[in-house]
Amino acid sequence: MAKTLYLMRHGQTLFNKLHRIQGWSDSPLTEQGIAGAKQVGAYFKSHDIHFDHAYCSTQERASDTLELVTDQSYERLKGIKEWGFGVFEGESEVLNPQPDPVRQTHGDFFLQYGGENDFQVQERVVKTLTAVMERPDHQQVLAVSHGGASFMFLRRWLSIDEIKRRQIRFDNCAVFKFSYDAGQFTFESVHNLDDPD
Repeated sequence: MAKTLYLMRHGQTLFNKLHRIQGWSDSPLTEQGIAGAKQVGAYFKSHDIHFDHAYCSTQERASDTLELVTDQSYERLKGIKEWGFGVFEGESEVLNPQPDPVRQTHGDFFLQYGGENDFQVQERVVKTLTAVMERPDHQQVLAVSHGGASFMFLRRWLSIDEIKRRQIRFDNCAVFKFSYDAGQFTFESVHNLDDPD
C-alpha cells in the first residue's frame, strides 16, 4: 500500500528577504515567514490532513516552521538540511553561478569552495527520506526542508523539462506531495501559499 510524504519548504527568512545565499548557515523567519507557516497549518487542518510522524532538517528555520505548522512531536534530520554552499554562504545571490548547461543545476561549482555538488545533496536527501518512509507506522509523513534540497529531491523523480512544463515553483512554504511505494517516490502535486484552497 502506498504511503504519502508531504515535503515542505521552510517559511521566508531574513536572508531570503535580503536575497542572500543561505545554505548551511541560518537566519530567522520573517513576519511573512511566520504567517506563511501558520497558513500552511490552517490549510492542512481545513483539508483534514493529519500526520503520523513529522520531521525537519537540523536548521532552525525548518524547526521553527514545523512548530508553527503543527504542535506534534518531531525529529530533526541532518540528511534533509539545505545544500551546502561553502564560502558563498551569507553572500549576495548575484554571486550564484549560471546553471551547468548539462545538469541544469549549480553542478560541481561549490565543491571548490567547501560546499556540496548537486548529486551529493540529492543522494543524502533521497537516502534520508527513503529510510523515513520505510519506518513502521509511517503512512502519512510531514518533512520540512529547504528549496535547494527539495529541488534536488524532485529532480530524482522528475526531469527538468517536466518540472518546467508543469511550472513547479519552490516558493517559501511550498508543500510537495509524493506517494511512496517500494523505494520509489511519485510526485503528486504542489501547493503554494497563493494557490486557491
